[in-house]
Order: sequence, then C-alpha cells, then structure tokens
Amino acid sequence: MSLFVYVDGQFLKKEEARVSVFDRGLLYGDGVFEGIRAYNNRVFKLKEHIDRLYESAKAILLNIPIDKEEMMNVVLETLRRNNLREAYIRLVVTRGEGTDLSLDPRKCPKPTIFCIAAPLSLFPQSFYEEGIEAVTASTRRNFNEATSPRIKSLNYLNNILAKIEANLCNVPEAIILNQDGYVTEGTGENIFIAKKGKLITPPAHVGILEGITRNTVMELARQEGLIVEESLFTRFDLYNADECFLTGTAAEIMPVVKVDGRTINDGEPGPITKMLMKKFKQYVLTDGPFIFE
Repeated sequence: MSLFVYVDGQFLKKEEARVSVFDRGLLYGDGVFEGIRAYNNRVFKLKEHIDRLYESAKAILLNIPIDKEEMMNVVLETLRRNNLREAYIRLVVTRGEGTDLSLDPRKCPKPTIFCIAAPLSLFPQSFYEEGIEAVTASTRRNFNEATSPRIKSLNYLNNILAKIEANLCNVPEAIILNQDGYVTEGTGENIFIAKKGKLITPPAHVGILEGITRNTVMELARQEGLIVEESLFTRFDLYNADECFLTGTAAEIMPVVKVDGRTINDGEPGPITKMLMKKFKQYVLTDGPFIFE
C-alpha cells in the first residue's frame, strides 16, 4: 500500500509528493522540522513537539500560516490516512518557493508544509541490550550566536559532519563538544551521565537542542527520587562516569558503554539506565492524543 504524504493541504501518494527545486528548504536549509513518534495509537508529546516547532520558526522569522491546533490535526490525519498506530513522523515547514535564487526571505511569499508518517525503522535491539560505542568528534557544535542549536532547523550539516566521523571510526555515534571543550550532545540525541547516583545532562546554553525525550527522562528520573542536574561536564567526566546514555525521539534511551576507547564503568548498561528505559517504555504508551478514537 502506498504511503500518503501531506503537502500544503493535500494528501498525495508518496510517489506524487513533491516540493519545488526552488524551495528554500532545499536550496538553503531554510526551514524547521520535528521528528515525532506514535506509540500504541497515541502521538507522544504532540503538543510539546508542536510548541517547539513554532518556537524554532519564530526564531528564524518564519510565519507558519496555520495555527497549532490545525498543525496537530495535520499530524493526526496523516497517521489516519496511512492507518498507522505506531510510526515515526517527520513534520517540516520551509520558507517556501522563492521568486528567484536570492537569499532574501522576502522573496518567499508562502511557506511549504509537509508531513510524512511511516512505519518505524528501529535500531538493532543489541544497541539497547549491550550498549554502543561512541567517539568524540573533532567537529565542534555551532556557536549559540551563529546558528543556535536550540533552533531545530533543516540545516543539519554540523551534525552530519560529526556523524561522518563516527562512520569513519566504525562506531554508531559521535559526541560533539562546544568551542570550550564541554560535552553538548550526540549527532541527533541528548546525552546523560550518571555519577554516584546523580543524573547529569548539559544545560541548554552549552549548545544543545532541548529534547522532548530529554525532558521526559529528567521528569521520570525525579519521580524515582534521583537528583537530576543540568551541569557542564567534559570528556574527563564522561570517561569516568558510572553510566552514560543518549536520548532522542528515534533512539529513545540508548546506553553508551565505551567512548574514545575508554570503557564506561564495567562496560554494561547500568541500573539507572535500565530503570529509566523500562519507565520510558511504559510512559510512552499512555501519553498524547489518540489517533483513532
């Protein structure tokens, strides 16, 4: 069965869904997006994802022509058209088609909106059971004063360059530092370490995208009585952590057991990580609006 894609008010077959070669999202990465998950006939943290989409758009002076409620309905209807109750959703808003090839955003009269929903393509189960190895990338995180990492924009070249480094090292993931050498995040995930029973994750100002899964994990950890801190830390702290894991919409909670050849503790996913993985798996089944009533 062909997938249906929402494009500017229409639902088109995957084979027919198109955007212009003059679209600013393609030409300049001028746009914003969200990656969203559906579990158990519900869209997880849909409101939070839509809020972040509009915040990113506001930061780049991109006026989204529909309101948040209608945008949420776009996501839900895309899932319904594809008869999906478990899915990964990619919601994208670009500056739209320009009247010429100028950089001037005023030459773009109408933004482009599209939404794709597809069955999940999960990471190997071994990543969650055994943990993964990562390297720190030589590519540094964008300056906050340049392209702020808090904007979930279509320009992911910084992340891709770091991912290329992971590929060249034949490991699944790379960890990116900022210009001061502090740990920020992975190529598409936030990062946590555990030390002496305390959970630590970098603060937003260090140069991260403030993840929906990240914030959910922090909430779940506090409910379990853990001390959770948003604090700066370096590779030294990472190498000497008791536990380490990544969080993200696609990755969920993924243990990291080796970084730059240094084994994290005993090289196995730790008890805090395992507990949070279990809690998160339970939580996602009960949060968010229903797709089919």
